[in-house]
Amino acid sequence: MAAHVLRLRLALLAGSLRGPAPRVASRAFGLLVLAALVGVVCAGTLTLVDAPASVAFALLVLAGSAVALSFAAAPIVAGAVDPLDPRRFAVLGLEPRPLAWALAGAGFLSVPTLAVVAFDVCAAIVWTAQDVPVVVSVLGAILHVATCVMLARLSTAFGSAVLRPRRTRELSGLFVLGIVVVLVPVIVFLSSLEWEGRVPSALATAAEVLGRTPIGAAAALPGALALGDGGAAWLSAVIAVVTLGLAAAGWLLVVDRALTTIENPAAASGRGGLGWFALVPGTPGGVIAARGLVYWLRDSRYIVNFAIIPLAGLLPTVPLIIAGVPEPIVALVPVPIIALFFGWLPHNDVAYDSSAVWMHIASGVRGLSDRIGRLVPVLFIAIPVLAIAIPLSTAGYGRWAVLPAMVGVAASLFLTGLGLSSIASVAAPYAVSRPGDSPFQQPQRAESTGVAAQAMVMLGAIALSAPALWLGWLTITDDVAHADAAMWAGVGIGLGVLVAGVALGSWMFERRGERIMAFAGTT
Repeated sequence: MAAHVLRLRLALLAGSLRGPAPRVASRAFGLLVLAALVGVVCAGTLTLVDAPASVAFALLVLAGSAVALSFAAAPIVAGAVDPLDPRRFAVLGLEPRPLAWALAGAGFLSVPTLAVVAFDVCAAIVWTAQDVPVVVSVLGAILHVATCVMLARLSTAFGSAVLRPRRTRELSGLFVLGIVVVLVPVIVFLSSLEWEGRVPSALATAAEVLGRTPIGAAAALPGALALGDGGAAWLSAVIAVVTLGLAAAGWLLVVDRALTTIENPAAASGRGGLGWFALVPGTPGGVIAARGLVYWLRDSRYIVNFAIIPLAGLLPTVPLIIAGVPEPIVALVPVPIIALFFGWLPHNDVAYDSSAVWMHIASGVRGLSDRIGRLVPVLFIAIPVLAIAIPLSTAGYGRWAVLPAMVGVAASLFLTGLGLSSIASVAAPYAVSRPGDSPFQQPQRAESTGVAAQAMVMLGAIALSAPALWLGWLTITDDVAHADAAMWAGVGIGLGVLVAGVALGSWMFERRGERIMAFAGTT
């Protein structure tokens, strides 16, 4: 059986280069680009032969961990279809265990796996040159490659069995967004480090921590010996072997389930194609959140508001620089402004519903479901933006010790704004452009309710965030020891105001239903 599966795998690889000429040309070009990248990576890896052991350890552990993590995440993100999915063999009456090992062996015959093999061979050469026994260098390479393959098999099986029946464009976008949110701050952090011919302490610590995790243990095994730390080498070996064993056991269970379980096609496809509605819980709050996400990502009125916020955060930096404010201080200015405007955005969200708000009131939706559901789209957009903006701003300042203070200030302004907006959107909605109208077309207003609501939310958020703002100011002007206090004060105040605002807004929504309907009918 194993030989037949391997021949089938080779036939599939060869078949990928057959078909229409444009497709073959694009795939061949992709393989050439990948080969060039692998060559560059291997050449760079081999330059570590003469590098200090600490430098080689840090770089190879980080690279090995990134490779293992990519093998675990890439099949889900890309929505890859496994031509050797165990479920395809269910009609043949095969035993689960032999089939599982045969499919696992076939997993080693893939272009990405061959690229990893090339990288690990170069890493083994580096460690051997660092006086690590050949057996240990080869063992580390084998464990790393095997772990990557098993993680990829499990990830592909998970995507096929769980996610693909519900796969939507929105779900793939969530994975990509998550990777961007994690990757950008990491790149900013690494680029801000000062190497000066040695490994920065922060990077060395990160490599040591990753060496004790399932994704980095195999890569750290020979490196720990090169550093002369036998205890760490044993620990990495145990973690790597246990990780591979658990992954193999999980793969056996996946294959056994695929061969012995009959799926319900109706259940698998019942919610497909519903976009955001297929991803949220089937509750009133979840449905409101999904509807809000559709509006925020497609309605030009919302898109314009969202697009203006980064610009509003950057505009004040120009006059501040002209006025002579030090550039490191100016680098910190955009984040609080962006956080404040994000919290302020939903202060009139009910008005943007126009007459559609009657669905909430007529169906008896609880105020809590309405309030929480309306905040989900803002959280979905604001958190990734702030997660990228805060490290960029901190790197521009040049001292990472202020990062907790920046988190506290941003959290306070953002969360207090959301809490006050949850009240204002019910208590004082004002007319806005109707659905389908230009976002720059504002209706005539006979009263000043809109101005009052906007000012209440913005000034209220600043006033309530005063403790966090003051501690943040002390962090950059007096002592960075205030950074932790600024963070906890900001997070605590923000969460407290958010909870209180949502509770009060929920109560007001349930008691002002008739007034909200009257407002929607006259705008």
